[in-house]
Amino acid sequence: MTLKNVMLMADKTPISVLVPGDREVDLKRLQANLAGVNDISVFEDADFAKFPGLVKGYIGPQDAKKNGITVYADPRIAPGTSWVTGANAKDKHARNVVSGRDFTVDHYVEAAQIKQGDACPKCETPVIIDRAIEIGHIFQLGRKYADALGLTVLDQNGKSQVVTMGSYGIGVSRAVAAIAEQSYDEIGLSWPVEVAPAKVHVVATGKEDVVFETAEKISADLEARGISVMIDDRRGTSPGVKFKDAELIGIPVIVVVGKALEQGNVEIRVRRSGDKSEVAVVSAVDFIAGLLPTLS
Repeated sequence: MTLKNVMLMADKTPISVLVPGDREVDLKRLQANLAGVNDISVFEDADFAKFPGLVKGYIGPQDAKKNGITVYADPRIAPGTSWVTGANAKDKHARNVVSGRDFTVDHYVEAAQIKQGDACPKCETPVIIDRAIEIGHIFQLGRKYADALGLTVLDQNGKSQVVTMGSYGIGVSRAVAAIAEQSYDEIGLSWPVEVAPAKVHVVATGKEDVVFETAEKISADLEARGISVMIDDRRGTSPGVKFKDAELIGIPVIVVVGKALEQGNVEIRVRRSGDKSEVAVVSAVDFIAGLLPTLS
C-alpha cells in the first residue's frame, strides 16, 4: 500500500504528516489535534528550498530525522506495517519501507479525511456522512491575523502579549432555510410557532362586507394581544385558492372567516396537525391565545 507524505508548516515548525495513499490530510482536523498550534500551512517553494533533500512528488519519511522534521502519522501507519513511498530522489519510489524500521513516527494523530463507514476513533461506530447546512460556526483563528496586525494586550504582569482570536457567527438566512427544509409536508411549509413569520393567518372567504369586517376585527384584536397576524382579505379570489395559499405558506394557526359566520362562528385550524374547531367570534381571540402555547 502507498504511503503519502505531506509536508506542512505548523506555525514556523516544519512537520511531516503520513497518511495512507488513498487518504488526504484534513488540515482542520489536524490543527484541532495539535495543542498550541495556531496556524498550519502547506509547504511552499521557499520552504522546500530550505530542505534540498526533499524532492516534491517523491518525498518519503526515511530522511525526516536527518532533516530535523517532526513526523506525525495516522494510526494506520502502525509499527511493522510496510509501505511504498517516495525515495527522496526524482522519479524514484521505495518499496517495503517499514514503520519503526526505516522511519520513526514521533506522534500519532487523527488527521486523515474521514470517509463513509470509517470507525469513530472514540466509539468505533461506523461514520455516516451526509449533506448539511452550516447555520453557525466557531473558528479558532489563533494568532495568524493578530501577528499580521500587531494586535497585542497587556497581561496581568503588564507585559505585551499577542491576542489569540476567534470567530463566532450565525447565518440567520441559512437558519431560516434549514428550518423550512425540516418543517414542511406534502402541501407546503409548516412553520414552528417560535420562528413563524406570523402566528395566525386570518382568511376572509365570501363576498359580504361583514366577512371582511369580522376578519379585520379579529386581526386587530389579536395584534392588540401581541399576536402577529397575516390577513388574506383579497376580494374576488375563491376560497379554494385562499385555503391552498394558506396551507402553502404554513402559518401555525389559520382562522377561516366564512360560512360559519352565519352562526356567529369562525373555523380555527392548526396547520401542522389539521385539527379544526368552530369557535364563536367573540371567543376566537381567547381561544387562539390559549392554543398557541400548546403548539410546537
